[in-house]
Amino acid sequence: MGPALDAEVIVVGGGPAGASTAHALAREGVDVLVLDRAKFPRDKICAEYLSPQASRILADMNVLDEIERSHPAHLAGMRIRSPDGHYADGEFASTHGFRPFREYGLAIRRTILDEIVLRGARTAGARVEELVRIIDVNKDRTGRVSGVSVTGPDGAARTLTSRYVIGADGLRSVVGKRLGLTYTSRFFPKRLALVAHYRNVRDVGALGEMHVDHDGYFGIVDVGLGLMNVAVVVPISRAQEIGEGRAEFLEQWIADRPHLAGRFVGAERVTDVRATGPFATASRPAWAPGAALVGDAADFFDPFTGEGMYAALRGGELLAPFIAEALRGAQSNEKRVLAGYEAKRRSEFGGKWKLERIVGMAIAYPYFLNNAAKALSRNKDLADLLVGVAGDFIPAKVALDPRILFNLFISPALRN
Repeated sequence: MGPALDAEVIVVGGGPAGASTAHALAREGVDVLVLDRAKFPRDKICAEYLSPQASRILADMNVLDEIERSHPAHLAGMRIRSPDGHYADGEFASTHGFRPFREYGLAIRRTILDEIVLRGARTAGARVEELVRIIDVNKDRTGRVSGVSVTGPDGAARTLTSRYVIGADGLRSVVGKRLGLTYTSRFFPKRLALVAHYRNVRDVGALGEMHVDHDGYFGIVDVGLGLMNVAVVVPISRAQEIGEGRAEFLEQWIADRPHLAGRFVGAERVTDVRATGPFATASRPAWAPGAALVGDAADFFDPFTGEGMYAALRGGELLAPFIAEALRGAQSNEKRVLAGYEAKRRSEFGGKWKLERIVGMAIAYPYFLNNAAKALSRNKDLADLLVGVAGDFIPAKVALDPRILFNLFISPALRN
């Protein structure tokens, strides 16, 4: 026998992706150690929206009831405003024949959500260490990942060993970078987001809102307890212009647009304006010998469709059985097992990745988004269908039907 391990699996990151992975593994009887550099509760830059199907995973983790007691907002669907001023509303509850786990999504501060979800992983049997920062990912003499090097709250360095390391450490994943698994796409628009919370924004209802302009887009969503998550997403080329004046940039964006400015009269910004990005990152594949990536660490294209939180929770749920199988089997079978995880990821998320890229390109070329908004404003059933795809309970292949894409992006122009 070799030296004792610090854990069978080390999960780097205690957010939804890491907590979901740790919960699922702990239920399989795996010894899991979750490491996070923060002390929970902690905040996280995010749209703070969960699709209707995310509630199914939260229920499986036995945390949904506690989340509901924390007073999240319930979202009936989404509203999109195109650059030329057309509005299109889509709702989760509809007559298209597809039924979500619930007929509404959730929106909730990450300070509340992440602590509850991580506690769910603890309850299932996972161990958690906070205020631990990853310095490096270690490998054995064969090149296989064997653990991580970390520093704790006292600054002391340690080496932790495990059979597997899971990178659930977000958009700028240390695990992904150290293993050379992640890259930024050169072929799609790169954007950054500015996010803050406001009180007393007018006329915010049960629909999340996305207002697309020629130089970016703006989102508003009620996240419960009287707070609104407010974000602007712009091309990365504007980063220098934004500089240190994030609040000024966000507030000027609002002031310059009459359809937004009136709604913010008397509103109060209650958090700092923070930035995140660039987006359009991916991993191919999302594993290496002794390691795997999940959630934003593996893929994050653009926040417009609100896919990130569901993909994080679902990704952990997908990954855990493959890691458990790899732990039980011979190391010679590892490549086959982890390749199975990659194939499952592509099967599960591939359609959404394509759709996200189509939407991302439409945002970059407003002519197409104007056409789409016109089509959706005239056809409520189609709007509900697309919102159902974004809500993760309608297969993406439905929206990728060439006839639907034609009716969205081309047909409205032919009618004019």
